[in-house]
Parts: sequence; C-alpha cells; structure tokens
Amino acid sequence: MALNKVEICGVNTSKLPVLSSAKMRELLEAVRDGDREARAKLIHGNLRLVLSVIQRFTNRGEYVDDLFQVGCVGLIKAIDNFDLGQNVKFSTYAVPMIIGEIRRYLRDNNPIRVSRSLRDIAYRALQVRDKLVSETSREPTMNEIAAVLGLPSEDVVYALDAIQEPISLFEPIYHDGGDPIYVMDQVSDEKNTDANWLEGISIKEAMLKLSQREQTILKLRFFEGKTQMEVADEIGISQAQVSRLEKNALRQMRKSM
Repeated sequence: MALNKVEICGVNTSKLPVLSSAKMRELLEAVRDGDREARAKLIHGNLRLVLSVIQRFTNRGEYVDDLFQVGCVGLIKAIDNFDLGQNVKFSTYAVPMIIGEIRRYLRDNNPIRVSRSLRDIAYRALQVRDKLVSETSREPTMNEIAAVLGLPSEDVVYALDAIQEPISLFEPIYHDGGDPIYVMDQVSDEKNTDANWLEGISIKEAMLKLSQREQTILKLRFFEGKTQMEVADEIGISQAQVSRLEKNALRQMRKSM
C-alpha cells in the first residue's frame, strides 16, 4: 500500500492533481464552449476541494464515500454554472455550492423526520429568499418572504427551523491557524460563571477557619445531604448539639465571606 494513500469511492486521494490558476481558467473557458473532456479534467482537478469541504461534516456519523459523492454533485453544478465574467475565484463560488448540496443531503436523510409539506415550505422560502437577495442586495425579513409565499410568517419560521440539521458541540466554527473554536466554546454555562467560581473559593476559605468537627458537620449536611439525626449518629453526639454546631459554623462563615 502506498504511503498516505487514502481511497474514497475508489479514488486515490494522494494522487489527485492540483490545477494552477491559468490551467483552471483555460479549462473553464473550454467548458463554456462545450468541451466535455475539459469538464472531466476540471472535475478531477477539483476533487481536493470537495475533500477539504467534507472534512467539516465527517463527525456526523455519515459515510465519507456518501459525502464525497454528494460533494461532487455540488462541484459539477458549480462548474456548469460558473460565470467567467464575474471577478470571483472558482473556489469561492464552488465551496458554498458543495456545502449546500451536502447540507441538503443531510437534511433529507435527517433521522429527525420532517413532513413533506414543511420541507416544501422551507425550500420555497429559501428560493424566495435568494431571489429577494438578488433583487434588493440585502437580506430580506421573514415578513417579506412570507408575503411572497402568501403564508403567515410564523409558518415560514417554523418550516425553516424544522429543516435545520443538528449541530455537534464539537463542530469547529472558526480557525485562525491556532487552536480551533468549537460550538461548545460559544455555549454559555449558567453554573460555572465567574461569580459562582469566586463564591466557591470564598466558601472553601471560610470553611478552613472552622473547627474539624464543624467542617465535618457541614460536609455531611450540605455536600452529602444527610439529616441532623444521621449526622448525630455518625459522629456520636446528640441532634441538638449538631444543630447548635451547624448554626454556629454557618454564622462564622457568613462573617468570613
């Protein structure tokens, strides 16, 4: 087996060609003129682009071969629809097309089943959205999209939400060459806030000022959830003594904090 050889759909990825900008333009011009051989070379020469895109979807449990094939469909659509007159790199145009095709595949194969009617509304809304963006050069509001469709805006929002595929907490959302930032890094934690962290430190420091018996009582009562009677039986004193020591310990901690 060749070193670093990885086969996807029977393609040896280590031997995929890399096309120069000049060669890309030459082939794109030939494709525009109907050259089928140039189209095949262009597809083969951009398979590395498909591979780079599907990397972000490999943690969703889908077969890499399936994602690769779907990504190739997006690549072919990009080649067939690319306008050489626009001052845009082919990769800049192709990547969203490939991503869109993969997301469409994931939505259609989502284990969370969405009714056909909801999917139809959502796809029509996306088409209207793209048309309005093209006409107005701005992002349309949900009310504007709903008005074109002749539907309540709530129905459009619900349909669009329904076709969104689940996102892994380990999905990278930004990478600047260093450590990537994942979705989970952007999810707020209501418990582990700075205030709670400082409060935890204050409690630990305050408990260190208590006697060993008082520390034991508070740990059994508030960390292990035991009753005063259970604490009394465990350390061999009366329940009244536990109550008195507990109140005294809490009073001292409040003063310390």
